[in-house]
Amino acid sequence: MTSSTVTLAVNGRTETLAVPSDAPLLYVLRNDLGLNGPKYGCGFGECGACMVLVDGVAARSCVIPVGGVQGRGITTLEGLGTRDAPHPVQQAFVDAQAAQCGYCLNGMIMSTVALLEREPHPSDEQVRDALSHNLCRCGTHIEILDAVQRAAELLAAAKDRP
Repeated sequence: MTSSTVTLAVNGRTETLAVPSDAPLLYVLRNDLGLNGPKYGCGFGECGACMVLVDGVAARSCVIPVGGVQGRGITTLEGLGTRDAPHPVQQAFVDAQAAQCGYCLNGMIMSTVALLEREPHPSDEQVRDALSHNLCRCGTHIEILDAVQRAAELLAAAKDRP
C-alpha cells in the first residue's frame, strides 16, 4: 500500500494524514487519530460496532475506504459529548442502564443519533428497524429500546427550552 495525503473532517477538526487512501476508515480513526469510540467487531460491516456518522448518516467505518470520505463530515462517539456534558443520547443510555459489556454501545448510540435526526419521535418499529443492523450479544435489548425513547424525550425537551 502506498501512502497518500488524506484530509478528513473528524469531530469538527481538520486532520491531514499520510495513509493509504484504501485503508479502512476505522483503522485510521483508531490507530492514527486515537479515537476509540468506534470498535472493531467483525470487519465486514455486519455488527455495527464500528459505526460513525458521515454527514449525519450512520455508516460502518470498517468497510469505508478513508479516501472515500474526504470532504465529508465524520462524527465519532467522542464528537458527540463529553463525560461532563454528554450528548442527550449518551445520557439516555446511561439513564436506562443500557449497557452490559458495552461493546455494541458505540453503534447503538451512533445509529440512535442518526435516527433521531431524521425522525425525532420514532415508533418502536422505527427504532427496531434503525437498530436492526447493530448486534448486542449481552441481552440489553429492552434497555436499549428504552434509551432510544428516552433520548427522543431529552432532545425534544432541549428544543423546547429557550
